[in-house]
Amino acid sequence: MAIKITEECINCGACEPECPNNAIYEGGVEWRVADGTTVKGSFVLLDGTLIDADTANAPISVDTYYIVPNKCTECQGFHEEPQCAAVCPVDCCVPDEMYVETVEQLMQKKEKLHV
Repeated sequence: MAIKITEECINCGACEPECPNNAIYEGGVEWRVADGTTVKGSFVLLDGTLIDADTANAPISVDTYYIVPNKCTECQGFHEEPQCAAVCPVDCCVPDEMYVETVEQLMQKKEKLHV
């Protein structure tokens, strides 16, 4: 499953540079599928919505850092564990129960993001 950042986040920013998918954004910042990936053109989100990879999307959070579930692969194919959780000083990077995915699904998502 994807990782989420809880409201206990202290906005230290330690997680953001650790994400190999550029799935972590500062609160209030718009996100794009193309950021930090090789995706160009159309991209299908987890909910089936078709968007352009360069489209700016509304921030998921305005107050704290957040993780885009459509880009989070739990670092599968990159690291042994989610790097955001490994570096978080307050343990606010936790599994997101709304996005349950198998390792195989996470690896497929990784392959879509990094062609």
